[in-house]
Amino acid sequence: MFSKQFFLRFTLIFGLFFLLVGSAPAPAPDFDPARAKLLGYMIKEGLPRHHYSQKELNDEISVAAFDLYLEGLDYQKRFLLKADVKVLEAYRHQIDEELRSGKIRLPKVAETLVNERLKAAQVLVEKILNSEFDFTTQDQVETDPEKIDFAASDQELKERWRKTLHFQTLGYYLDLEDEEKANADNKENKIAPRTDLERQRLAREKVRKSLDSVFSRLLKNTQLDYFYSYLNAVSRAYDPHTTYMAPRAKEDFDISMRGSLEGIGATLIEENGYIKVIRVIPGSASARQGELEAEDLIIKVAQGRGETVDITDMRLRDAVDLIRGKKGTEVRLTVKKPDARIIVIPIIRDTVQIEDTFVKSTLLGTPQDKQRFGFIKIPSFYRDFTQAGSNGRNVTDDVQKEVEALKQQNIDGLIIDLRNDGGGALTDAVTIAGLFIPGGPIVQVRTSDGSIRTHKDESGTTLYDGPLVVLVNQFSASASEILAGALQDYGRAVIIGGQHTHGKGTVQAIIEFDRGLPFRNMESYKPLGALKVTIQKFYRVSGASTQYRGIVPDIILPDRLGHLKTGEQYIPYSLPWDTIDKVPFQKWTKQELPIERLRLESQLRVAGDEKFIQITTQAKRAKERSENSMRPLNLEKYRLLRAELQKNSDDDEEKMPEHAAVKSDDDQEWAQSIKTDPYVKEASSVLADILKPNGLTELNGLAKRGKMSK
Repeated sequence: MFSKQFFLRFTLIFGLFFLLVGSAPAPAPDFDPARAKLLGYMIKEGLPRHHYSQKELNDEISVAAFDLYLEGLDYQKRFLLKADVKVLEAYRHQIDEELRSGKIRLPKVAETLVNERLKAAQVLVEKILNSEFDFTTQDQVETDPEKIDFAASDQELKERWRKTLHFQTLGYYLDLEDEEKANADNKENKIAPRTDLERQRLAREKVRKSLDSVFSRLLKNTQLDYFYSYLNAVSRAYDPHTTYMAPRAKEDFDISMRGSLEGIGATLIEENGYIKVIRVIPGSASARQGELEAEDLIIKVAQGRGETVDITDMRLRDAVDLIRGKKGTEVRLTVKKPDARIIVIPIIRDTVQIEDTFVKSTLLGTPQDKQRFGFIKIPSFYRDFTQAGSNGRNVTDDVQKEVEALKQQNIDGLIIDLRNDGGGALTDAVTIAGLFIPGGPIVQVRTSDGSIRTHKDESGTTLYDGPLVVLVNQFSASASEILAGALQDYGRAVIIGGQHTHGKGTVQAIIEFDRGLPFRNMESYKPLGALKVTIQKFYRVSGASTQYRGIVPDIILPDRLGHLKTGEQYIPYSLPWDTIDKVPFQKWTKQELPIERLRLESQLRVAGDEKFIQITTQAKRAKERSENSMRPLNLEKYRLLRAELQKNSDDDEEKMPEHAAVKSDDDQEWAQSIKTDPYVKEASSVLADILKPNGLTELNGLAKRGKMSK
């Protein structure tokens, strides 16, 4: 249908990459085989041509795409049977052939199978909910979809649904019980006492209503929706950041790029049927409330004290419509934490407090202290590209101002906090690194054709040359990792944090398929959507990639979220870690950092520090909770479990002072809360250790006597 010359012209037209902005979503066209063939051709030719890996569309990609597609069809394994999966598996090795031939069958087969099973499940659910559940049973239910297989028979699927509905009813039953207790003293809106049977009947009705909306949403999916998901699965098989965006997904892309700024202020994605938080926007209502965090799954939404809506299997744009709202109104999010706790988070919607999104600093210590250290928080690598020239506000200028202000106060050392900083403008990672070294290469960027560009600091000056510590965690990504990696390679700073940073070392570009179609008769196929594709990879000056492994800190501290499998190394089909040739650079010579001594001294302190002992205990408890995904169907046992989880959650929140730093709107309160953060306290101790002329002799003696913690 399309010649090589067509796609050559097509590719040349698409040589420029355009960033999508917040335009209204176009109406979705009906499914058209000819249009589907054109889109399939664009994906088939565009991915191998533009993707960093330059992988051919072959059986390996086909298998990966099939697995991703199947996961998206029924991640929770609530509808399809093993026999249905076997039917679909006939296409496991055929996706590449389908795209080449233009005869794409899998989406239609999937649509027919899933709709048939959805209708059967809908009838089954109604039948189960018409009967009472036995709350004295000793049965349990597995709540982690990854630990179960597809049901082998209708009977097995029926039993799975029975347990699932029983468990959901238990949850609503206890919610009603809590509601009655909370309103016991309310004379105006006092809830009349309910019997156990009345409470269970109401709970079952809530489950029915919630699932009715789920079935209704899923049955509205068209053949076109299944086809778009198919193209997206093929794209994600190249790497998790390469995606096909259907025409109506432009708004979703805006949400993922900038978050819901007028509302709760969180960056959300749709993943395996869940709405997942990947970032909380600094200065937002969510950040100030403090409980919503990256990796949380939002499973229900309520407007204030109104009825909750189950948003499982809901499209991102529809979920966001529920979450967004007028400033000053309340939204209540039912959230599943990574450690399996279910909590309700009330958030008063608001616009982002802009000042909280910018760099902040404070002085640690008093004039009476022998040593005083500066602290700078970099929430993101922001840069206002809407203003021409250098007029736009940017993170480099702000960091420079804060460093100069701290220097005026005669600081003895400096802490830069990159925790939860998801990155931003590459140019600022380079220029900020240049504030702390006299000049040189900062990062290498390699394209798919093997060409490498080195980004350098060419200022020839150093703004601050004193002791430097950088704080990171597993949510430090992209530009944060470039800055931390460069300062580590130069031997300029001690990097402190968890086991590793996120490991996002790739660059994406957007190809809009509607731009520059070569023939007029193709205009009728619009809108065609867009392809977000990985085109480049970051490498440190040492030659090691920041991709996959991230930055491994010099000093690793306990982390209550350390059990989370978050980061590129845990995402299927992420690009691997590798190396290229290092570039010549002059390491920092003013003061050689005694990393081994600093690490050992830190271990001694942390082993006896009460707050870090608490963090270690919390991390162990959270890991156990996340691994134990079985839940009792006995009312009394579940009531006790839920109370225990809530108590542990409350205890953990009280004992995590570093969270107070993001909850405060007042700069003085923020500065005070920083001083109670155990990670900042340990960073200060490391700075003090750097300044010590000799601390190794005593340390070696302790190690020899076996007093060092391993």
